[in-house]
Amino acid sequence: MTPLEVVAVVLAGVAAGTINTVVGSGTLITFPTLLAVGVPPVTANVSNTIGLVPGSLSGAVGYRRELVGQRGRLLRLGSASLVGGVAGAALLLVLPEAAFDAVVPALIALGCVLVVLQPRVSAWVAARATARGREVHPHGAAWVWLLVMLTGVYGGYFGAAQGVLLMAVLGVGLQETMQRNNATKNVLAMIVNAVAALVFIAVADVDWAAAGLIAAGAVVGGQVGATVGRRLPPVVLRGVIVLVGVAALTAFALD
Repeated sequence: MTPLEVVAVVLAGVAAGTINTVVGSGTLITFPTLLAVGVPPVTANVSNTIGLVPGSLSGAVGYRRELVGQRGRLLRLGSASLVGGVAGAALLLVLPEAAFDAVVPALIALGCVLVVLQPRVSAWVAARATARGREVHPHGAAWVWLLVMLTGVYGGYFGAAQGVLLMAVLGVGLQETMQRNNATKNVLAMIVNAVAALVFIAVADVDWAAAGLIAAGAVVGGQVGATVGRRLPPVVLRGVIVLVGVAALTAFALD
C-alpha cells in the first residue's frame, strides 16, 4: 500500500469502529475501502472481519457501565452468537456470494421496520406474555435466542447492518432501555466477529497489513462511538439505526 492508502484504511477503521459501537454497519465503510486499495473481495471480507474485532472489544469496554447486571443475559445470548458466528464463517468459505444477495436486503429492511415499531411491538409482546400468565423472560424467550443465532450467521458471513438486526431483536424481545440493549449488541457482535475471525485465521488467506490497519483505527473508533452513543436519546438513537439501515439497503441496491 502507498502511504495515502494506509491513511485511508486507518481512517476507514476509525469510522467503522465508531459506527459499529453506536449502531453497526461499519463494514460498509471498511470493505469498499479495502477493495479500492486492491485487496481481493474474499480476502478483504476476511481481513475486515479480523480487523474489526479489537474495535468491537473497544466499544464493548466503552459501554461497560450499561453492561452491569447483564452477565446472565450475555452468557445466554452470547452462546447464540457463538454458534451463529461459526456457521456464518463456514458459509462464507463454501457458498457463492450471490447466495445471500436476495436475503440480505430483506433482512435489513425488516430490521429497520422493527426498530421503528419497537416500542409498540415490544409492548404487544409483553402484553401477550402477561395474558398467558407469564412474565417476559429477563434474558429473552427462546425465539430471541434463535433470532440472535441467525443474526450471528449473517454476521459471520458478511456483517453489514448486523447491529441493526440485533437492535431490532433485542428491542422487541427484551424489556430494556435502548442504551443497555446497545451495550448488549456490542458484546454479541464482538463474539460473532471474534469466532468468525478465528475460523478465517485457521483456513483462509488474510491480508495482515490491512487487518492491522483497520484494527488500529477501529480501537480508537470504538471509544469515540461509546462516548457519542450513550449520549443519544432513545428517539435519536432509533433514528440513527434506521438511517444506517437505509444506507446499507442503498449500498446493496447500487452494488
